[in-house]
Amino acid sequence: MSDEEKTDENADATEAEEAPVEEPVAEDAPAEEPVVEEPPAEEAPAEEPPAEEEAPAEEPPAEEPPAEEEAPAEEPAAAAPVADAEPEEKLTPKQTRKLARSQHTGEAKPQRSPEERVAERAAARKAANAARARGRARARSKHQPGTGTPPAEHVPGSKKVRQGTVVSSKADKTITVRIELVRRHPQYEKIVRKTATIHAHDEANDANAGDVVRVIESRPLSRTKRWRLVEVLERAR
Repeated sequence: MSDEEKTDENADATEAEEAPVEEPVAEDAPAEEPVVEEPPAEEAPAEEPPAEEEAPAEEPPAEEPPAEEEAPAEEPAAAAPVADAEPEEKLTPKQTRKLARSQHTGEAKPQRSPEERVAERAAARKAANAARARGRARARSKHQPGTGTPPAEHVPGSKKVRQGTVVSSKADKTITVRIELVRRHPQYEKIVRKTATIHAHDEANDANAGDVVRVIESRPLSRTKRWRLVEVLERAR
């Protein structure tokens, strides 16, 4: 090999060795910059603690009122779930039975025909009626009848007696008597005369028109007769 070729190879070798050395130098440069700048950023918060120590001394009186105000704010939040829990939907009897059937975990009953179900319901009703009858019988056996209120004694009152003039005796065993009532008015104190006509029973047809008779009150003898003839005081002339 000639000397020129050797020099060319050496030059290429040196260029190849220098090239990789320059690349890492360019990459290391940016990595060193943040390391140098970080320490001053950490030193700044080290000087702030004195300012933080002074703040708590002034803050407690300002923070006490908010602490008291927050307590009532929490009570409505706790009461809200209770109010929401009250309006619960009430299930109907049909829904209750359906829910119970859905939660049943036992063995299912065999399928029955409509006639068998009707017979089963009739037997259940008959058993319930028998149970109610037994309960009533037990209640009657335990009940002791009392004497109750004794019946009041019948005391006949004084019957009314009136005197009047026979107006008509045409009916059989019945006379029509006109009675005059003379009374003083309770407010105006004036003598007031009233006339009433009654029917009286005359068993022997003894009285005639124009006679003055005495009648007495009696039980209802007909639709209009409530009086009975006692005696004839004066005969008509």
